Amino acid sequence: MSGLFLSLVLFAFVLLHPLITFASHTSDPTVSLLQNRISKNFTKKFCNSIQNGLSKDEAMTTAIIKTENIASFLYNPQKKWIVKEDLANQISIKVINDCGLSFGLIGKEGIDYFKSYFLEIYDKTTPEKRLSS
Repeated sequence: MSGLFLSLVLFAFVLLHPLITFASHTSDPTVSLLQNRISKNFTKKFCNSIQNGLSKDEAMTTAIIKTENIASFLYNPQKKWIVKEDLANQISIKVINDCGLSFGLIGKEGIDYFKSYFLEIYDKTTPEKRLSS
C-alpha cells in the first residue's frame, strides 16, 4: 500500500514539476533557412561546375571556396548554430538529387559517399574558415 502511495506521489510530482529544458538553436527556423540557403548555393555551384566539364575534385573545391566566400560575408548570428554534419547531409542530398547521376552517384549510398567526400575536402580546403561551427 505504501509503495502504491509513494508511486502516486512521485508520478504527481513529475507531472506538476517537469524538468527544465532549453530549446535547441538548431530548431530555430532562421537557422534552417540559412542552412538551406547555403546548401542550395553550394549545390548550384557544384552542379554547374560538373556540367561545365570540371572534375569532381575541381567542382568540389570551387563550390566550397565560392560558397565559403559568400557565407563568410553573411552577417547572421544564426550561422554559428549550424552543425557541419547536418549541413553536409543536406548538401549531399541536394547534390545527389540534382546532378548525382551525371557523375555516377545515386541513392543512399551516393549520399553517404558524397557526404564523407564533402567533409574530407571541406576540411582540407578551408582549415581556418568554416561555413558552420
